[in-house]
Amino acid sequence: VQLVESGGGSVQAGGSLRLSCAASGYTFSSVCMGWFRQAPGKEREWVASIGRDDSTSYAESVKGRFTISKDNAKNTLYLQMNSLKPEDTAMYFCAAPRPWASCARIVGAVRYWGQGTQVTVSS
Repeated sequence: VQLVESGGGSVQAGGSLRLSCAASGYTFSSVCMGWFRQAPGKEREWVASIGRDDSTSYAESVKGRFTISKDNAKNTLYLQMNSLKPEDTAMYFCAAPRPWASCARIVGAVRYWGQGTQVTVSS
């Protein structure tokens, strides 16, 4: 199983980025996938999740600015990030849940992690 993120980079505040997570050896159409992020010196935190029925949920800090989506045919997860703020600076990871977990919404419920993609937002 491999989850590979891409799309990170450096942008100014107010800018946008679209992250992608391509999965191989794993089909996530039937599970609830998630995005997490981790800033230097801070714990990894949940950002957003998308269920097998395409239902979505977001952390309060990103609600209204980020959009999670997926393309089951391409086995790819996305995170559209708009109106970026310096506090969004972090390494972003996609995550697949453990078999017993209903969704990848907490660190302990994650079975597979991607390697991460860095997002840096300057003021």
